[in-house]
Parts: sequence; structure tokens; C-alpha cells
Amino acid sequence: MESTVQDLIQALLPGAVPAALGYALAAVLVAVAVLSFFVAPLAGVTSWLERRVWARMQSRVGPNRVGPQGVLQWLADGVKNIQKEDIIPASADRKLFLLAPYIVFSGFLGAFVVIPFGSWLIAADLNVGILYLLAITSLPVVGILMAGWSSNNKWSLLGGMRSAAQIVSYEIPAGLSVLTVIFLSGTLSMQGIIEAQGWAPWDWFIFYNPFTLVAFFLFFTSALAEGNRTPFDIPEAESELVAGYVTEYSGMRFLFFFFAEWGNLYVIGAIAATLFLGGWQIPATIFGVAMAEHPLLKGVLEFGVFFIKAYMWAFVAMWVRGTLPRVRVDQLMAMCWKYMVPIAFVCLFGTISLLVLWPEGNDVLTFATLAVSGLVVLYFFWRVVYQIMHSRPTLYLKPYV
Repeated sequence: MESTVQDLIQALLPGAVPAALGYALAAVLVAVAVLSFFVAPLAGVTSWLERRVWARMQSRVGPNRVGPQGVLQWLADGVKNIQKEDIIPASADRKLFLLAPYIVFSGFLGAFVVIPFGSWLIAADLNVGILYLLAITSLPVVGILMAGWSSNNKWSLLGGMRSAAQIVSYEIPAGLSVLTVIFLSGTLSMQGIIEAQGWAPWDWFIFYNPFTLVAFFLFFTSALAEGNRTPFDIPEAESELVAGYVTEYSGMRFLFFFFAEWGNLYVIGAIAATLFLGGWQIPATIFGVAMAEHPLLKGVLEFGVFFIKAYMWAFVAMWVRGTLPRVRVDQLMAMCWKYMVPIAFVCLFGTISLLVLWPEGNDVLTFATLAVSGLVVLYFFWRVVYQIMHSRPTLYLKPYV
């Protein structure tokens, strides 16, 4: 691998190239490739899909003009923002104002370094991968604070301060929830956490015991809050703060903030899938075919399984945003410190206690947790169908387009 990187650099830049410079240039090339071929389309398509999901949930049509079913709307939005004027307020701190969007985006993009899309499809399998992930995903708060402060606008400043308080607060229950998984797997490596699980639901950490089930929802809720997602989008509450910390931004700098937010949906789902849902794990044999004998097919299936698991929770986040109203600032902080932090500690110490009692796990407890979760999910969907059929009977008599 090292020789391949050096050969590529020498081909691009003939002559003697120091090793450090070679690796730095290689890192830039990898970042550009990931941004161009995966992250950018992922965030763009997610923005289109989210608007379509909201529209169907709220009896609207949504974007449907640009391309089939409006699927190219995100490209049109990108072209539109590129053409817009980049305005910098005269009283703004110019350097910080220009830098802030890229700090936010760097924190989001850096998370992809340790996300394991497959058993071999990972940029860097760090032995402290989850620690790196918690650190790099905290970087956007610096950019948001910079954007709020440098704009020299009271609405922007309030939005930035709200975001800082929110992200720092919800990192506590998120970190405690992650700690339960670390105790179960015995490693900080993202690949190691997946390998400690299996492909079947009863081998996933989410159903390991009741405490890990609660820890999963604590983590998911905290991740939504850290990502400024509804119902926790108070830093950019348009009813109170115009557009919050992005009030003074325009053009592509404005888009970069939301580019990171949409792409962060997949990051949230990917982390949840890695920690609690078995990640890319697939059966060793599928329809009599041994996956070890077909590495390419195995890699494709692993990536597909991981992507579906991750994007399922991205869809849930869209669902939540189209359903729940925004909470107040005091409600947001009270829920974190009065309820989620204590519950997270209970989940952590409960998991440790069960590990002491049953170091190899307890199958009865696992299957009981899985059964109860299945019944709750079935009841939930039954209520959804019941509500749709009884609250909107004319929908089935006269469909809308």
C-alpha cells in the first residue's frame, strides 16, 4: 500500500518527493475522492429524500419537477447556490466568518475515516476509533460558535451559544451510552465492536439486555440533538432567531452548513448500526454459497447491509423531524440533565452488573429483550395503520398526486 501511494505521488509530481509530503498529498486525494463520489451525492440525495418524506407525511407533493420525481432537485439547488453572491457583512470578523463553514464540514467529513462500510472497506481501523469519532464529531460546535460570534449579529450569536450548550450537554448521555458497548466488546476499535457481534438480531448489542436497548435510544436521541435536528433545532429556530447562526451567510457557505447536517444523518445511522446493530455482519453461508470464497460478492453484500441499516435510522430521523414540534430551550436542557444523564448512568452500571453476573451473556435475557422489542414495534405499526385508516378515510377514495 505504501509503495502504491508513493508511486501515485511520483507519477503526479515527478522528482524526489519526501514521504511526509507524499502521505499528505495522498490524504488530500482520498478526501477529495470521498467527498466527490460518496459524501456529496449522499448528502444531496438525502436532502431530496427528506423533503419528499416530509411532503408525503404532511399531505404535500414536495420537489417533483427537476428529474424523475424531482430526484435531481439537489443538483439544481447546488448550481443555484454556486451562482449566488458570497456576501460578507462589513462589521463581521472576516477571517472567522470565512473559516466557520469549513470547520463544521471538516468535523462531519472526518467521521468517515473510521466508519467501517465492510470487513475491509474502511479508511483507517484505529484502535481508538470510537474515541476519535466522539472527538471529531465535537468539532462542528467550534465552527458554529465561530459563525455566531463572527457574524456580529445578535440572532447569530444566540444561535451559536445555544448550539454550544446543546452539543456539549448531549455529549454526556451519548458518551455514557457508547461506554456500555465498549464494556461489552472490550475494544475501542469500530471493526472490533462489529466483530464482537453477529449477523443475527439476537447477536446484536441492542438486544443484549434491557439496559443496552435503552442505551441505544439514549444514543440516538443525543445524536439528533448534537446534529441540531428537529425537535432539537433551537440553534436555527426561524420563529425566534431568523436563521440562527447562519443568518448572515449566503451562497455556498450557507449551503455547507446544511450539507454537513444532511450528510450527518447517515453518520448518525452508521454509528448506531456499528455500535448496536451488528454493522456489516452477514451470514458465512448464503443459499449454500460460502462468502469466504467470493470476496467481491462478500464486500458488496456487507456494504449493502451496512448501508441499509444506517439509512434506516436516517429515515427515522426524517420521520421524527416531520412529526414532532420544536422543544423550548429549557425543556431541551432539562430533558438532558434531569432525565437522560441519570438514565444513561443506570444503563451503564446495569450493564456492568449483568457482565459481572454473566460474563458470557444470558440468552434468556437477550431473547426476552428481543421479544418485547418486537411486540412494541408491531404495536407501534398497528397504531400507525389504524390512525391512517380512521383519520383520513377519504384518502383511499380520492388519492392525491
